[in-house]
Amino acid sequence: MSYAVLITIHLFAAVMFIGVVFFEVIFLESIRKRIPSEVMAQVQLAITTKARKIMPFVLAFLFLSGLTMANHHFPHFKNLMSSSFGQLLSVKMFLAFSVLMHFFTAMYLSRHGKMSCSRFKYIHLSVFCHQVLILFLAKNMFYINW
Repeated sequence: MSYAVLITIHLFAAVMFIGVVFFEVIFLESIRKRIPSEVMAQVQLAITTKARKIMPFVLAFLFLSGLTMANHHFPHFKNLMSSSFGQLLSVKMFLAFSVLMHFFTAMYLSRHGKMSCSRFKYIHLSVFCHQVLILFLAKNMFYINW
């Protein structure tokens, strides 16, 4: 598969994933206080039900395309930490795997009936912060030098 196709798949999957989390953190949390808790619980259940069907595929495309792109650059990984770009890429990859662990944790908690409102909010806020940092690094690691 060409690198251009991989980066396009990676970008679209990232937009989808980040868009969902952005919507949940910025919009849903801002209307939570204005909507009765029973209605909000139904909205949250509907969103998480749909997300459980779609997000595993989105994350699979996101991580598989990212790992395939990394494999394309694998010969350069032996000197990864010798440049600011490599160091920032390493941080970006660490944050991405942390997001994946958050996702697995959320899926586990949801499937076992342990996902509380506070856990839902904490996980989504944490993933949102991770994503902001990942976006910053993705757009700036080519320009930041130290």
